[in-house]
Amino acid sequence: MTSSPRVISGAFHYQRVHPGQWRERLALVHAMGCDTVETYVPWNLHEPREGEFVFDGLADLGHFLDLTAEAGLKAIVRPGPYICAEWENGGLPAWLTGRPGMRIRTAEPAFLAAVDAWFDVLVPLVAERQVTRGGNVTMVQVENEYGSFGDDSAYLEHLADGLRRRGIDVPLFTSDGPADYLLAGGTLPEVRATVNFGSKPAEAFETLARHRPEDEPFCMEFWNGWFDHWGEAHHTRDAADAARVLDEMLGAGASVNFYMAHGGTNFGCTAGANQTAPDADHPHGQYLPTITSYDYDAPIDEAGRPTAKFWAYREVIGRYTDLPAAPVVPERLVLPAGEVAVTEELSLAAHLDTVATISRSNPPTYEELGLTHGLVRYRTHVRGPREPLPLSLPGLGDRAHVYADGELLGIVDRAFPGEPLQLQVPADGCDLEIWVESMGRVNYGPQQGDRKGLVGGVQHGQPFLHGWEVATMPLPGLPTDLGGWQPVGEAGPGRPTLYRGSFDVARPADGFLALDDWRKGYVWVNGFCLGRYWSVGPQRTLYLPGPVVVEGRNEIVVLELDGCDRPVVAFEERADLGAPTTNPLV
Repeated sequence: MTSSPRVISGAFHYQRVHPGQWRERLALVHAMGCDTVETYVPWNLHEPREGEFVFDGLADLGHFLDLTAEAGLKAIVRPGPYICAEWENGGLPAWLTGRPGMRIRTAEPAFLAAVDAWFDVLVPLVAERQVTRGGNVTMVQVENEYGSFGDDSAYLEHLADGLRRRGIDVPLFTSDGPADYLLAGGTLPEVRATVNFGSKPAEAFETLARHRPEDEPFCMEFWNGWFDHWGEAHHTRDAADAARVLDEMLGAGASVNFYMAHGGTNFGCTAGANQTAPDADHPHGQYLPTITSYDYDAPIDEAGRPTAKFWAYREVIGRYTDLPAAPVVPERLVLPAGEVAVTEELSLAAHLDTVATISRSNPPTYEELGLTHGLVRYRTHVRGPREPLPLSLPGLGDRAHVYADGELLGIVDRAFPGEPLQLQVPADGCDLEIWVESMGRVNYGPQQGDRKGLVGGVQHGQPFLHGWEVATMPLPGLPTDLGGWQPVGEAGPGRPTLYRGSFDVARPADGFLALDDWRKGYVWVNGFCLGRYWSVGPQRTLYLPGPVVVEGRNEIVVLELDGCDRPVVAFEERADLGAPTTNPLV
């Protein structure tokens, strides 16, 4: 076995960091002691609609890889097509997974045809930046943790062959959990195998060695932090404990990739979700949407500042290799604490009354509507009389406000299921209105590719309700034709409402927005969607990247779905991601 140089890498997902901040944060990754940066490539970011490709802004992968080279870093690229990453749908496009009968992550011809068309566009961009062509890309991954999903070796071989055929000549690799069944299903002959874990490196590498004695030990994901779901606590990991495990790995001669070195933010509607296995309390499994922040308790925090882990890791890495100069960390400018009053509002119902509607016998899903994320208003008239019966929304994706004759009957929530709503219909019938909001698509496990909207229809008792009129508001983009703004106080309480205000800035800087008097919705600053907020926590503040802010007047728009107590947004001096708990996989 030929020995290869040790790799000390840090995960940095370009799509989770404002491009105006890539350069400075890559410099910090290098200063921590990393010689390499690893990134996933989310297919759905680059091809949001079939055949329409995006490679600018947050999606400018080529520029990001060029900046890694300028920062003195090599690059590991993980193009998927599936990436997990707590990212919406695991990176797979909703227009693909929503097709009837689509069998994802297999050698089924329909899925392979879509992947091949995508790789025809993506792979040349990566290939031209390989070290073999004067660039800095040193390794490329085949799929991602495939052993956790299946064992279709023909699928993996197709991907590996396709990467090579399109010009990838640097080493390919796979990554899986350190368990026999995962490595058995997720690896390929002649492709390097790596493992992912948060602790017990000796045991993990021993398992890897049983399967691949010729492969040098490489932890492709060292889980030095963890992600959060809405309604849970904020996960953290002690810096000294993580540094101890790092020291153990490096002392054993292993290579490592910090997952994450810098986490960033799930801007817009990009946060994914998980679905637990069925149990007694959750016979269909529990849906767990991921929060907006992807801070991950990483050594470089969401706002790009070194944490205690940064310095602990740098000290450990310095025992095994020469370090670059310690970074000079200037005092970070932050927008001053204070309140911003929103002064105008717009009923979302009034806006949807101006958009084109469609009529269907059955309520269409988002995928049937060609919609990835957003709000959909479904309307129907229910003939009466009908005695009180449960109103059920089987397969709801994901949260619905239900109105009967204009009055809120209740909220149905996939993440927090409660008792079924009861609906009584008078003799002259009632107008039923259901507003559905989508959250993240499941990014891991057998429920990947879940659909959004009234997926299983609407039942009143046993019978289904038919005859629906549908209007949509895509998110995260704001419509450009919003008209009819009124002074705050005109909209009815609890109805989905847009609010608008402004704040003045003398010197642009990062900000931390708190919405303590709000319940659930989305925030835009100067048209840039910061992501979702939700009073269930743990996340209290949303991160506002400094490059979004301009000198002078800045516009803020809030879409509130559940009704706010006081239409005021507050800036705070630091992030508040909630009360901490321990990383569950340590």
